[in-house]
Amino acid sequence: MLRHVSADEFTIWLVTSSPCQPVLALYLVAEQDYTSVSLCQDDNSEHIYYQVGTHAFIHLLHIHQTDLLAPDTQYAYDVELIRHTTEPSSDATQEPERSITQQRPDLLYSGQQYFHFRVPNKLRNVLHGSCRKPHHSDSDALPQLDNLIQNGNAHPEQAPDVVFFTGDQIYADDVSGPMLQAVHQIIERLGLWDERFDGTTIESAGELLSQSDMFYQREQLLPDTEANEDVIASLFKGKRKPIFTSVNAQNHLMSFAEIIGMYLLTWSDTLWQFTKLSNAQLPSKAAELFAKELPVIEEFISSLPAVQRALAHVPNYYIFDDHDVTDDWNLTRSWEEDVYGHPFSRRIIGNALIGYWLCQGLGNQPVVTKSLCHTTQTHFASDGIEQHDELCDALFEWQKWHYQLDTHPPVRVLDTRTRRWRSESSANKPSGLMDWESLVEFQQSILGKKDVIVVSAAPIYGVKLIEAIQKFFTLIGQALMVDAENWMAHKGTANVMLNIFKHARTPPRFIILSGDVHYSFVYDVRLRFKKHSPQILQFTCSGLKNAFPTKLITKLDTLNKWLYSTKSPLNMLTKRRDMKIIAREPDGYTGRELLNIPAIGWLELDPEANASNDTTVCSIVTNQGDKITFTAD
Repeated sequence: MLRHVSADEFTIWLVTSSPCQPVLALYLVAEQDYTSVSLCQDDNSEHIYYQVGTHAFIHLLHIHQTDLLAPDTQYAYDVELIRHTTEPSSDATQEPERSITQQRPDLLYSGQQYFHFRVPNKLRNVLHGSCRKPHHSDSDALPQLDNLIQNGNAHPEQAPDVVFFTGDQIYADDVSGPMLQAVHQIIERLGLWDERFDGTTIESAGELLSQSDMFYQREQLLPDTEANEDVIASLFKGKRKPIFTSVNAQNHLMSFAEIIGMYLLTWSDTLWQFTKLSNAQLPSKAAELFAKELPVIEEFISSLPAVQRALAHVPNYYIFDDHDVTDDWNLTRSWEEDVYGHPFSRRIIGNALIGYWLCQGLGNQPVVTKSLCHTTQTHFASDGIEQHDELCDALFEWQKWHYQLDTHPPVRVLDTRTRRWRSESSANKPSGLMDWESLVEFQQSILGKKDVIVVSAAPIYGVKLIEAIQKFFTLIGQALMVDAENWMAHKGTANVMLNIFKHARTPPRFIILSGDVHYSFVYDVRLRFKKHSPQILQFTCSGLKNAFPTKLITKLDTLNKWLYSTKSPLNMLTKRRDMKIIAREPDGYTGRELLNIPAIGWLELDPEANASNDTTVCSIVTNQGDKITFTAD
């Protein structure tokens, strides 16, 4: 996977089944001619790897060299994998070393000898998406990225510059039976590290969790309910158990090995050839559900070659949302107290965060996360994870999951999960998505800029009717029931964020990319009662492979327009009453504002535009390849 790329940096993430030394080759491309780029071997460039199993090594190859690459220029790369071995060499029997392009020519596009890419600088085509659940009934939209790259090879003005994944790239808390079975087969084949859960009588996580009678039964190990009290008493030291709120937790991932297996099966088809899916050993009810999910997973697998090829050719960046870890992650203060107060649940959350770090966060900003990289690497040995809880603690304490790109426009990616503004009045009220300190840091990073792109997992400007419903349930103490986490749910966070938009030095052009909600919409926002308002554009695209219940979202869309239209007096009762919000209508969907189709978002920018002549185009490319543009009035 091609990760962080800039004029001074180049980053590759890959996984191998044996220890090896990746050797990078960079080329300048001009009319299909490849000219080698000189690479300096210095202290600023490094190869770091984590052994996560007997036959599983996660690598990050990061080159940091001043003026390494020219902005907005076509380059190519290849990686040769030189094996580490202690066995005696024999010219007669030893396989010659081959580069990745030689081993996998199917990952190249037509006419290419190596993996082509461009250095993102003046952003013209920005892709984004979130919420990719493998067993959702709709087909995956992420393979459309492959089509967009292929089209961009012939039409460079339409080539994707960068893609942002805004959360829920895996669903650790909502896993199908076929996927869970495949995960455990991969754990066994690769020898992914086992573990013992603290605070339990379980000697081996793998031994318990791979048993067929645990399929679709794992919720019995999670919530604090009378129904599972006997199960908990027999497995865990003490009956006090934390609350996991996912309604689909029957196959909730728990161990580190399961998380890594899930990632490897979500982005690549390579390991699927070593799996054999069967419901033969399952009880009849579980076998029936397994059989229903299997065709959906098989379709998902068939689309993975396109996903793997695309992610090797365009810089891709990630930020977590809740399902990367578990539903409602850090939603309220009481949730945190319950979950982090028990060693078993703390380990489950920690394992998911380790997985995010190794498979997503590691390649976002290697220079910024270098200290964390080396700290976490010391916990990985050749036979397992050492001081597992201490590794989890190091990640819980890290406060730089957010990051920025110095492109044009500059990009700010927000962490809305780990630095929350907890409610002081009630432990059951939703926490603010960012605390005061992190909001101040964000504001300081954008003051005086001409324009900025902000990536937020959740929309800053949500659908007002849905937010009102969430507020009602919060008032009656049921915030967890409706996932009542939006920017307006916490008074302090809402006021600070809205005041940032009102600040005199806020960028005059402000673009927000978001996901999370499982439908797509575009808002143009202006300040009321102010002569010079920043031009705020919010583009929400979700999900890549997920959707909102169709009938319900249609009704909510209609009611929202009736109750909270631009001129509605109900707007004066909201926190954003000083702002005028106008929804763009999707072409071909008269009278609609919310589009409930799995898709990837496509933001088209004019690098020469400004707040007075902005021509930004917001479109989605659906899972069927249709391009739908949201048109401003």
